[in-house]
Amino acid sequence: MKPSIDPASPGHTFPLGASISGDGVNFSVYSKSATAVELLLFDRPDDASPRSVIPMAPPRGERVFHYWNVHVAGLGPGQIYAFRARGPFDPGQQLWFDHEKVLLDPYGRALVVPGDYDRKAGSRPGPNTAAAMKSVVARQNNYDWEGDEPLGHSFTETVIYEMHVGGFTKHPNSGLPPELRGTYRGLIEKIPYLKSLGITAVELQPVFQFDPQVAPPGLTEYWGYNPVSFFVPHSGYATTRDPLAVMDEFRDMVKALHRAGIEVILDVVYNHTAEGDENGPVFCFKGLDAPAYYLPGARPGECFANYSGTGNTLNAEHAVVRRMILDSLRYWVTEFHVDGFRFDLASILARDGNGTPLPNPPVLWDIETDPVLTGTKLIAEAWDAAGLYQVGNFFGDHWREWNGHFRDDIRAFVKGDPGHAATVPQRFFASPDIYGHKSRGFDYTINFITSHDGFTLNDVVSYNEKHNGANGEDGRDGHNENLSWNCGAEGPSDDPAVEALRLRQIKNLQAVNLLSLGVPMLLMGDEVRRTQYGNNNAYCQDNEVSWFDWSLPDRHGEVLHFTRELLHLRRLHHLVGEPGMPLEEMLERAKIRLHGTEADCPDLGHDSRSVAFSASGPRYDYLVVLNAYWKPLSFEFPDTARRDGRWRRLIDTALPPPEDIARPDQARVIDAPAYRAAARSVAVFVHY
Repeated sequence: MKPSIDPASPGHTFPLGASISGDGVNFSVYSKSATAVELLLFDRPDDASPRSVIPMAPPRGERVFHYWNVHVAGLGPGQIYAFRARGPFDPGQQLWFDHEKVLLDPYGRALVVPGDYDRKAGSRPGPNTAAAMKSVVARQNNYDWEGDEPLGHSFTETVIYEMHVGGFTKHPNSGLPPELRGTYRGLIEKIPYLKSLGITAVELQPVFQFDPQVAPPGLTEYWGYNPVSFFVPHSGYATTRDPLAVMDEFRDMVKALHRAGIEVILDVVYNHTAEGDENGPVFCFKGLDAPAYYLPGARPGECFANYSGTGNTLNAEHAVVRRMILDSLRYWVTEFHVDGFRFDLASILARDGNGTPLPNPPVLWDIETDPVLTGTKLIAEAWDAAGLYQVGNFFGDHWREWNGHFRDDIRAFVKGDPGHAATVPQRFFASPDIYGHKSRGFDYTINFITSHDGFTLNDVVSYNEKHNGANGEDGRDGHNENLSWNCGAEGPSDDPAVEALRLRQIKNLQAVNLLSLGVPMLLMGDEVRRTQYGNNNAYCQDNEVSWFDWSLPDRHGEVLHFTRELLHLRRLHHLVGEPGMPLEEMLERAKIRLHGTEADCPDLGHDSRSVAFSASGPRYDYLVVLNAYWKPLSFEFPDTARRDGRWRRLIDTALPPPEDIARPDQARVIDAPAYRAAARSVAVFVHY
């Protein structure tokens, strides 16, 4: 049976993708290398053949400078469609045309996943029609935002909670009905918990539609860092199979978070796609115009450059790819009201077509200066998987950076490694050795101890080695150098001494992270000692290894309370500084003084495991004592210009609750010339 023919006419090159136009839908797609492009229309997601096949070279033979377009009357929102492209198959020239493969629309706003979706069908000979994802025509936005707008919190007041939409509520003990677990709507139900914690922004691991089958056999892609689209909210986090309703469920979540005063930052992946290397499937970009969308390999036998570690790298220097990235960012801001973006492996976007880092990368210039994005938070993971590390030297003025030095130096010091006493004050006061040269404020560093990539906070103090056997890669995956210490026993322990030390170390790390100048980031569940059982690369663990266990807030209430109180103290007592003031000027005004066990006599030598420092704020003086030594040490209190007051103890991680942390009006006065800090402890004092 031949496909039917829908009434078609020449279309328009703009806008790209599928757009409602007049009495039908206009389709436009870019391909310089194709010799022909067809539009396929389907009735159902798993159709083995299209209802209609429409050439995208209109009857008059019009093809407008590499943009293929057609207008089809009678179509509307919900129409399932895809493309097919003809052209040479010559991997040596980076040409991957396969007329039997159906292709997603790079600008598609919605898509469907057939029940028998099969990633491998995109790389096997023959058609993949029934097993392929397909695009869907979206409706014009008529969502009722009820006056909602992005919140616009300043970075100086921001506390980020990095989390996974699905994993946050997927656990059976979440208290939610099964249909809400692991969904956008499920997250809405848990907003009161986030609000009570004291965070101001959630950073969502990727919510662009991704391929769940990019994982070892028998496992599932969980994290989401293998996108198939840069415009479509992931359908796996919705309660519905209606592709258009998925968009509104995402909007509902954003609106609900905004009502609670919580911003939404998306972890975005613009450095590669799920099409992988030369052995990966053809489902979109590779089959439309691989030379435009991907960087070619630089080494013999390498088809695609691989600065991402996943098999391919987007060609962000190409004008079409740059435009797609900008259009995607604008779309999420204007159509979904998101407040910001964290760019995965952002340094890849600084490379040119040969992989050489550029001083003024075009795509980063575009993002930096775009008027739609001017009030949007931009956060860079300022490194890539091929060794380019740009922390402190990332492009532009708009960007904040994940500070990997903060994570490594604080972990190492608290662990007790030598050689880090001199770096701790730098990290605590917004890393002026890294950021001071740009005359930036204290909010340019995103401070974190843990993130999705690596150990959880509980596991940092519970494991010396990674335990990634469940990932099916024979332990080859994940970092080998974790700057972790198991406190005397590998993994779970019923030894009270080991458990007490781990609890103290967790508090030490949380205190430094949440009180340091900069923008703190918490990993989902660290506030209740979530464990991944030593797995430091749980990208394929869509199970209780990765999910938030909702029994933990009760089981580890002490850590939860301590974290909440730290954030309360942070809101009340910024140690020093004013928003917008250059970092070096702020630190000069704060009159920071370094101390050792004797006031104004710091011991910052290689073998030192302790440091103290004081700073003057607008109304208060502060003293921070960090003793990573395995024995107690006494620290003299420094003199202060405020001679009419006394030192009050806000924090001592060695003490049991409620003495471990106190609000200023309840803080105990220390009527002594020195304070005995327990082994491996952090103490903080205020003078007023």
